[in-house]
Amino acid sequence: MISQLTVFLENEKGRLAAACRVVSEAGINLHALNLADTADFGVARMLCDTPEAAAKALREAGYRATVTPVLAVRVPNAPGGLASLLESLDDRGVNVEYGYCFSVSADSAIDVLKIDGGESVESKLAEAGFEPVRAADLYRID
Repeated sequence: MISQLTVFLENEKGRLAAACRVVSEAGINLHALNLADTADFGVARMLCDTPEAAAKALREAGYRATVTPVLAVRVPNAPGGLASLLESLDDRGVNVEYGYCFSVSADSAIDVLKIDGGESVESKLAEAGFEPVRAADLYRID
């Protein structure tokens, strides 16, 4: 499992930029960002160097920020990589609350999923041939 920074934002011009500036001024590097929105608010999910420190800086600046454990799995960067992972989770009765993906090389992608089960799911996926990753290995290029 890795730690994801989650920030709740009013859906107003400049709010995302301002939140990213707070993180930047705290000396924290963002690696990935996913933004979901409604008419009134947005949820920014970020992977960064030090999510706890980023959440603290954002809270001090008046933002609602939390740190959430999520599953990160390295899959082939090819058609079917995500589908195979999701089918394996389905076979194990694991519910996926949300997810996002990004490529780290021509051969490798990372699927980030909010699930129930945490560490026990990671070990079952590893036994099935998948590669759950830790934060230190998240951006490794194979």
